[in-house]
Amino acid sequence: MFAGAANPNILVPLKKMQITNLDTNKSFDVLYNPQSYQQSRSAEYAQLPVMGTDVPMLQFNHGSGETLKVQLFFDSLSAGSEVGGTDEDRNKFSANSRQSSANNQIDVRDYTKKIYDLTLVPGPNGPKHAPPRLRLVWGSLFFEGYLISCSQNFVRFDENGQPVRATLDCEFRQYIDPAMQNSQRPLESPDTTKYRLVHQSDSLWSLAGKEYGETGQWRAIASANGLANPRKLRTGDLLVLPGLE
Repeated sequence: MFAGAANPNILVPLKKMQITNLDTNKSFDVLYNPQSYQQSRSAEYAQLPVMGTDVPMLQFNHGSGETLKVQLFFDSLSAGSEVGGTDEDRNKFSANSRQSSANNQIDVRDYTKKIYDLTLVPGPNGPKHAPPRLRLVWGSLFFEGYLISCSQNFVRFDENGQPVRATLDCEFRQYIDPAMQNSQRPLESPDTTKYRLVHQSDSLWSLAGKEYGETGQWRAIASANGLANPRKLRTGDLLVLPGLE
């Protein structure tokens, strides 16, 4: 058996983080959940010199998209029931964890590659000539954007020199569809058409209450979006909230 530090997420039985390629609508789960993640944003200001003063005036230029930083963990020999992925992946990792490192059957790069390659432009048959837009969902975290940086660090190897443990330091940059820009302005009046992204706890009733101050207006939202069953909202869908007279 492989000896080393314990998997840092063995005590976190949380549903695995899911990454979706929005260009292909294909999703996969990470093998182990991160221990933490970091979100940050900044605002750009121009410094305007004023004669006779010690400090220049500041003029706001623009904001920046939110940045999400997360470190992902990979290990092919200390796997157990906490491993994510498909049933085939879990069975494969479980069987491999019972082998000696000399008989390791998994190159951990086969799994880090799934994320590392999200910085690349797809081949000529891809949907567009740019790296894919991504969606990350984990518990209450919901993030859409692009993987702008990914650093692989291989830290354990089997007797044949094949990597068995790695960490990936990933940085994602937020992307907001132009149609969603108005959703960032909560002071807009209810007679203006807006767009809202559905989150896990949302319902037509709660959206109507927040937007119109009246939960009974959920029917207007259902009608504008062609929703036959108002109880079936899918996380990540973009809804039109029509303006009311």
